[in-house]
Amino acid sequence: MRILIVDDERPARDRLRRLLAGQDGIEAVDEARDGLEALAKVATFQPDALLLDIQMPGIGGLDVAASLPAPAPLVVFVTAYDDYALRAFDASAVDYLLKPCDPARLARALARLRERLGERLRERLDARPAGSRHVPLAGLPPRQLLVTERGVTRIVRVADIRWLETADNYVALHDGAAAPLLRQTLAGLLDTLGPAFIRCHRRAAVHLPWIDRLVANDKGDGQVMLKDGGTVPLSRQYRPTLLAALAALP
Repeated sequence: MRILIVDDERPARDRLRRLLAGQDGIEAVDEARDGLEALAKVATFQPDALLLDIQMPGIGGLDVAASLPAPAPLVVFVTAYDDYALRAFDASAVDYLLKPCDPARLARALARLRERLGERLRERLDARPAGSRHVPLAGLPPRQLLVTERGVTRIVRVADIRWLETADNYVALHDGAAAPLLRQTLAGLLDTLGPAFIRCHRRAAVHLPWIDRLVANDKGDGQVMLKDGGTVPLSRQYRPTLLAALAALP
């Protein structure tokens, strides 16, 4: 399960992160400091659930819950105030926790999240045509890719992929550790992975969360500098689209 902690107070985020570290079945945890950042990270981090504070500057937790795109992640509200409970459950919250969060109470909330996620998956499978269960669920970008090379199948987490590079009839998945080759076209893979990946060159696309800065020369070409120190070729043809995508992020 992938969980996004949303709280404007760092001590509260830190406490929840420590509590989650002791729970089973947590695949990844990320944080957002306010409602705007939360909505942006829903698109890039793709959480299964939000641990969401209610009172925050700007966009509050109830407004965040009402603004989540479909299919929306599940929501557990975590707040210091008990007078929002009715409004929280009206917003289809799975649970409502009071600060400071008790470890046992958080564990029960996580169990409810797992149960609800299982129900969602069964509903989607039951709604699909017979004989199509091997096809990825429509509308849901994958969280991992399976790459088979010389009889060995490797699992590549999409969140770890920094950039994509065409290599004849394959796409190299640069994930920081290696660049396994997936037999696929770049255009087809971009359609599968969704808007978090943007083409920046005829032969390359970059994962938006990994971008540190763009460096352009006098002709408009240049490089995308990644947060891990890597570089990706940048073509002036694709630079405006990439800049627009970055400007849309908080």
